[in-house]
Amino acid sequence: MRRSGEHLLTDDIPSLLKQIAIPASTGMFFNTMYNVVDTFYAGLISTQAIAAMSLSFMIFFLIIGFGYGFSSAITALIGNAFGRKKHLLASIYAHKGLVFIPLLGLFLSMLGFAFAPMLFELLGASKEYLAICLEYMNTILAGAVFFMGNFALNAILVAKGNTKTYRNTLIFGFFANLVLNPLFIYGFAFIPAMGIKGIAVATILIQIINMFYMLSKVLETKIVHFNRLVYFLPNKRIYQAFIKQGTPASLNMLTMGFGSILLTYFVSHYGYQAVAGYGIGFRVEQLMLLPALGLSTAVLTLVSNNYGARQYDRVYLIVKTALKYGFMISAFGIVFLLLFGELISSMFDDNANVISYSVNYLVVEVWIFFAYITLFVSVSTLQAIKQPKMIFYIGLYRQIFAKFIVAFLIVKYWELDYIYLFVGMFVMIYSAAIFAFFYTKNKLKTLCC
Repeated sequence: MRRSGEHLLTDDIPSLLKQIAIPASTGMFFNTMYNVVDTFYAGLISTQAIAAMSLSFMIFFLIIGFGYGFSSAITALIGNAFGRKKHLLASIYAHKGLVFIPLLGLFLSMLGFAFAPMLFELLGASKEYLAICLEYMNTILAGAVFFMGNFALNAILVAKGNTKTYRNTLIFGFFANLVLNPLFIYGFAFIPAMGIKGIAVATILIQIINMFYMLSKVLETKIVHFNRLVYFLPNKRIYQAFIKQGTPASLNMLTMGFGSILLTYFVSHYGYQAVAGYGIGFRVEQLMLLPALGLSTAVLTLVSNNYGARQYDRVYLIVKTALKYGFMISAFGIVFLLLFGELISSMFDDNANVISYSVNYLVVEVWIFFAYITLFVSVSTLQAIKQPKMIFYIGLYRQIFAKFIVAFLIVKYWELDYIYLFVGMFVMIYSAAIFAFFYTKNKLKTLCC
């Protein structure tokens, strides 16, 4: 790979989108399949174990959201620095980021240990159900720093247009998980049977292995090195840049975490089988959103570099092309899940009620794919052009305020059936996507003219 990433400023845009998005999407596919494997093995334990993992994911997402938000911010800052040919500044951002994000992860883990029991109880977990939730969650929280370290390492690689390394770690993680999950769940030789805790232990071990692999790839780029250890030390000005750029995106992800908890809270009014069905449907849905997430990664990389280089015509073309590809992918995803959603859902649980809840979720959710594409591309563009403030407000609207009002009316006030909850989400998410599109378009017009 060329040292300063000149190809990101000169090569054909459709080709660049494919080169970055396809490995990213492939990696995300295996990451989703990783979660599918976890869900499958949790299902072998009990339906309560599936529900416990669904609740735990919603809470852990609050931590992961900060990792994702700040990693995208660091990618944008490094990409802009490369676009302006300020390679030393890009290197300093990379060094500081490798310390900043894991330290943030440690702090958030401590908060997680303190507040997870209360959140689980709020979401309806009690007695044995609560014990299962905490057994899994506390183990994951203990290894959160490794998740955050991988976010920081990937931020550097993505800024250079390298999504293949992270893809490789996710492919490895999937196959390793197939072996390690049953090993730790049921025990073998000197390894005791751990039940649902074993799923968490396997996840942490895989994160540690992947972290060393990604570090080796980052060191190969020469962006990060150990020649001057002072580069790793905290710096007020750089940290302020991280906070300014990363806070809106992180808070957006935080609203997504709270939004998931909020939606799970209202789903829980229909019973734990509804929670399990929703959790399965959510994971199945992610399969078709993976290419969209890959596109958003490509948009972040390409727009940040080209905006830094003041190649504004290419910025417009990147956004336009990404939306076109995204809508094509969405059309395919809708057809696929309408045909095979029930079959896929039935692979996770043989309970007819759980499958029914999953299918009802998918029947509505697939039609929101076009809105998700618009949101993903708009958010990545705003992050890349260093205009992230509105990202948080869009997230606050669609994940908290509008979601609460819509869900309260449907579940509590009108007491409608489960499926109508997601019809309400459909209307709310499209309104957010339309606003995000026009806001981003106006920002580009203002900054790039």
